[in-house]
Amino acid sequence: MGLSLLRTKPLATLLHDTTGEKHLRRALGPWDLTALGIGCIIGVGIFVLPGVQAAKNAGPGIILSFAIAAAACACSALCYAELAAMIPVAGSAYTYGYATLGELPAWIIGWDLILEYMVAAVLVSTGWSAYLVNLLHQAGVELPHAICASPWDSPPGRFNLPAVAIVVLLSALLIRGIKESSRVNFVIVVVKLAVVVFFIVLAGRHVDARNWTPFMPFGFKGVMTAAAIVFLAYVGFDAVSTAAEEAKNPQRDMPIGIMGSLAVATVLYMAVAAIMTGVVPYARLGVADPVALVLNELGMRWSSAVISVGAIGGITSVLLVLLLGQPRILFSMSRDGLLPPFLSSVHARYRTPYLTTIATGTIVSVAAALTPIDVSSALCSIGTLFAFLIVCAGVIVLRRTRPDLERPFRVPLFPLLPALGVVLCAYLMVSLPGTAWVRFVVWLVIGLMIYFGYGIRRSKVASRERAGVRAPGSEEAGADISS
Repeated sequence: MGLSLLRTKPLATLLHDTTGEKHLRRALGPWDLTALGIGCIIGVGIFVLPGVQAAKNAGPGIILSFAIAAAACACSALCYAELAAMIPVAGSAYTYGYATLGELPAWIIGWDLILEYMVAAVLVSTGWSAYLVNLLHQAGVELPHAICASPWDSPPGRFNLPAVAIVVLLSALLIRGIKESSRVNFVIVVVKLAVVVFFIVLAGRHVDARNWTPFMPFGFKGVMTAAAIVFLAYVGFDAVSTAAEEAKNPQRDMPIGIMGSLAVATVLYMAVAAIMTGVVPYARLGVADPVALVLNELGMRWSSAVISVGAIGGITSVLLVLLLGQPRILFSMSRDGLLPPFLSSVHARYRTPYLTTIATGTIVSVAAALTPIDVSSALCSIGTLFAFLIVCAGVIVLRRTRPDLERPFRVPLFPLLPALGVVLCAYLMVSLPGTAWVRFVVWLVIGLMIYFGYGIRRSKVASRERAGVRAPGSEEAGADISS
């Protein structure tokens, strides 16, 4: 039993699955993938985190915090790029874990990613609703509070209709097709980046270098504390790997999408942080809307509407990518037999995982309608860090166990960078509050009950082992898997 829990899925079989009846349409190029990453990375966080962390922990040194966080995140991003180019299959860290560490570790990370993506989607959709209501209020349009808040908000409402509406709309778009969804995301990302550049150009001329002194008022420890927190602002790049099976040329384009989106985000985060702390003294930036504070300080209140539009666009693209990634994880787990087979159904015309998209959209919309934003925001990103850890470890394991495989992209400075990624992710996980670990363990126990009650008996890899049947694609196991 112990060894069977660590059985891996052959890489040739993983690739064979992408050519069968339950395959997804390859329609995404490097620009599409990079836009997916930017869409999920750059959200409301770029307008909030630089100011809050500058005031609390780092001062102007927040600029350095973003650089350190990006360097730490790059270790995981490089590992994602190697595995995504080598294993261009839907499922992200779940699929990589199945190929390298075994079925049980793969189930654990897949189950945890289900929670993380859904909770994040609930949080983002309720945040989208709040920004929309605020923007309409500025325009003189008042929506009834009863349909814009949950029964447990203060003051209470009946249900959050705007949150439900945006989830349903984006879910319908995702069912319609990956290319159509990518085009919409691309347009939103262009608008969002234009608004960020608008802020940089508008406020950058008013930077006073004297506000950067002292540069590290809380010392280097404060800079590192802020780096650990803003690290989570970068994690959206892993959503790119969930679409690996829909990339036209994954061996070339997946590394471009992953590393390109991380590079763009890093430059913009550092630029916004530098301007915020250069225009307004860091001690005054500890508010929820530091961008608005900076613009008000400069007497540019008229620009707040433009920033609000950018924020809504940013949230929309984040939500779109979250609702894109979650169904593909469920799809992959179902295709492997670990979840009921109907979940891996593919739309006959659009070639999208429509049933898992409908299921995800339904659960998220109901939760968004009835859940107050502070409850969903209390769930942190422990699962994302765990996924990063699995991916970094997977690169090390696969380099040792299958050195013969062709790797279109290779992590440089191996094994230093993957090992550093493991250590950094483990350190950040340990640094998270105890409540995050309690929720992680409770969700994990529920998942293990489902796995041992259903998945372990229905696993297709296990079924073939018991029947002594050769795995599909195994005759090509020694061939170049990127062909």
